[in-house]
Amino acid sequence: MQHSGWWMEKMADSENTIINTSVRQKDPDEALVIAVTTRAIFNLEKEHEIFLARGKDEYMKHQQTNENISLKQGTAFAFVQAVQTVNKKLLERNPEEKGLFDVIVLSNNSPESGTRIINSAKQHGLEISKFCFVSEEDSTQYLKTHNVKLFLSADRTDVCNALQRGVSAALIFQQEIQAPSTQLRVVFDGDAVLFSDETDRIFHEKGLEEAVQYEKIMEAVPMGDGPLKAFALHLGKMRKKFGQEDSPIRTYLVTARSGRDMGIRAIKTLREWGLAIDEAFFMDGAPKGPILSKIQPHIFFDDGLHNIRGAQDAGIPSALVPCDC
Repeated sequence: MQHSGWWMEKMADSENTIINTSVRQKDPDEALVIAVTTRAIFNLEKEHEIFLARGKDEYMKHQQTNENISLKQGTAFAFVQAVQTVNKKLLERNPEEKGLFDVIVLSNNSPESGTRIINSAKQHGLEISKFCFVSEEDSTQYLKTHNVKLFLSADRTDVCNALQRGVSAALIFQQEIQAPSTQLRVVFDGDAVLFSDETDRIFHEKGLEEAVQYEKIMEAVPMGDGPLKAFALHLGKMRKKFGQEDSPIRTYLVTARSGRDMGIRAIKTLREWGLAIDEAFFMDGAPKGPILSKIQPHIFFDDGLHNIRGAQDAGIPSALVPCDC
């Protein structure tokens, strides 16, 4: 079985080469590679219920019967569309640009049930460079092979496996979302997402006063790396290619930290990393939903399920970064 995933990936690659002849070949060493699962990019909840209730064979039969019927958009769909807009702007600036977004689809399904996925991507005009169908194998084993910098999945086990492999990853929830702008807008939480959970742990174990005191003592010491730091740095590098007025990318920090007591260390850490954030909001524990409604991001990363639910209630595409894998 160890070689089956590789064979299925190559099979999908071959088919994809045929349908995506207009897609520019990306350099995996230069590109910002994003991997999404089929349930993250398309709404496959009905099909997933068929798989759970009636089994793999019935699921495959359903997919094959409907292989020419395009799937509806999933939570990460608009994010992928906005990524394509960034690529277009980059190539307008420099036709030889290599630092582009590169999107691949990973699936634990078999190639036999994958035709509908490929057809749907084509019908929606998505620029997917690779489709990897690995037949119930752990698809996350291929993430580093493809130099993936961000992995989005609707399966918690997949996300935890990716994080344990050292890949930035988050859990996507299927939801109805509002239509964001064409400018790619990405919102990061701070602790346990961009930054390590060191202060978060002190807060939960000893309370707010101890956490504030710790931050004051450590103010000049950069925080440790969070699970999404690597992705944020690559996104920031791409962001720097544009000015303030013409950028197709805008990044945000929306954190529960108090700006007065705990904001300075966060700002100094970003400065030390060389990561420029367009806007930062220190919410002092207030709900994040209202500010997210104003920002209208394509994706919001947070480690707190209560913040995710608040964002979902506001129609914001949300992704949980699990801290208990």
